[in-house]
Order: sequence, then structure tokens, then C-alpha cells
Amino acid sequence: MIKEACVANFPAIVQAIQNGADRIELNADLAVGGVTPSKGMIAEAIKYVHDHDKEITVMIRPRKGDFIYNDIELKIMEADILEAQQLGADGVAFGALTVDNALDEDAMENLIAAAGGMTITMHMAFDALDHEEQLHAIDWLTDHGVERILTHGGALETPIEDNINHLKELLAHAANHIAILPGGGITSANYESIAKSLTVYQVHGTKIVE
Repeated sequence: MIKEACVANFPAIVQAIQNGADRIELNADLAVGGVTPSKGMIAEAIKYVHDHDKEITVMIRPRKGDFIYNDIELKIMEADILEAQQLGADGVAFGALTVDNALDEDAMENLIAAAGGMTITMHMAFDALDHEEQLHAIDWLTDHGVERILTHGGALETPIEDNINHLKELLAHAANHIAILPGGGITSANYESIAKSLTVYQVHGTKIVE
């Protein structure tokens, strides 16, 4: 079981690793859902995580709010991806949508190209898509080499236990071609039962290890 701990400061990284996290997702400002951390934070986090033989994914999100980005914001995201790569990150997490609430395929292609050599996670922007668009996105992301999709399976205010059936649909459609990474409301107390219900080998959360 891979337990991915979502963290936003250095003490939280240390605690998560000590308590059994297998992978770190590094953010700043989790109160707004996470944004790109500073260069200094990324550098020190990568060093610590790699010294402990674990993996680290860096959140690439230039601001809070929606996932519809203009050209300047996308340039910032590309630069942040390249910075994370140069600093030695194992992976990056990002997502971009259109005003029509579809996957922004042009933007995603450019961001994916910038991330060459790193694993890529489509973050919870995925949950803003409607059902049919989610299925299309799974296929498109698979074809473009994205490794996993982080999803709550529904609105974030719903308990993840209420979204198990939808998550099973997504997993069936993904058919092991791309990983579906459940997150949001998964804790050290419930991750085993959720993983068993979904037959998944990785889980994500801010309280995945206590």
C-alpha cells in the first residue's frame, strides 16, 4: 500500500515520513486546496524525502480558485514544473480546464511536455468535470502518459464513503491503464477499508498517517 501524505510545511514532512508515508505531495496553503510551494521549500523537501528513500510530488497550481488559466498563468506553471524537475522532484501534480468545464487539452499537452521525465498526477481539478468528460479525460490522460488521477469521486464536501460506487466506475474505465488515486477524507483510520472496497494500492490524504 502506497500512502501519499499531502503536506504544506517542513515539520509535516518529517512527521509524515516518520509515521510511515511512502510518498509526499508537497503544497503551500492547504486551506485553499494547495498551491505551488516556494523554490526553497521544494529544494529542502526533496533533499529530506530522498534522504529517507521516499518519493515526492510537487503541486503545480499558481493560485487558488478555479482551474481555468490564462497564458501568463500557464507560463508560470511551465516554469515551476521545470524548476521542480531541476531540483530533483519525482513528480508533479497539475490540472487545467476550459471555460466549458472540459479538460484543457492544449494547456495540458504543454504542461506534460514540460514535465518530461517526471511522473504526472492529474489533481482534483478532475472532480470539476461531469461524468462523460471524466471518462474522456481518463482516456486522454492515459494516451498522454499521465500516471495517475487524484480524485475524491464527487464533491469534496461529501464523505468519500458516499462516492465508492462512482470511484469504482472510474477504476473500471481506467482498466489499470492509469492509476486512480482516491483522496479527500481518507485518514489513517479508514484508508484500509476504502482501499479494500476499491481494490486500489495507493491512497492520498492530509491525515493518511497520524
